[in-house]
Amino acid sequence: MVGMDTDSSHDSTVALARGLGGYIRAVAAAIGLPAEGTSFEISDTATGYLGLAARWSAHPDRDLMLNWSERRGWRIAVETAPNEPQQVIAQFVDELLPAPAEVAAFVANALRGAEQGSQAVVNFHLVDRQTLAHRLEKYAGS
Repeated sequence: MVGMDTDSSHDSTVALARGLGGYIRAVAAAIGLPAEGTSFEISDTATGYLGLAARWSAHPDRDLMLNWSERRGWRIAVETAPNEPQQVIAQFVDELLPAPAEVAAFVANALRGAEQGSQAVVNFHLVDRQTLAHRLEKYAGS
């Protein structure tokens, strides 16, 4: 069929975008953040971002962010300039795609000081995009 896109990688990218967008919005809702303060991107790495309405005592002049990547999962970090190294203060290490309520509890604990960052960055086993899209499909309509 000439002119029709039958590329399954395109299909999984579209499905991943729908699911990831819904997942990021569901996490934002669980934390009590507006969806407008979120973003996500699918390029060489799928990522998500939520701006937190909180500051860290070690850097009271900078905002905090909650970000997700398919390689590192959820991490809370200090907002930095593009040329500065990221300062991670906590990382959710138990699961790549925890339920939104679990992410909200992680954030609450980290902001209370119960979760601490580690110098060792945890990397998850890379999941193929089709599997990742499948795991996120329940959020696609959110």
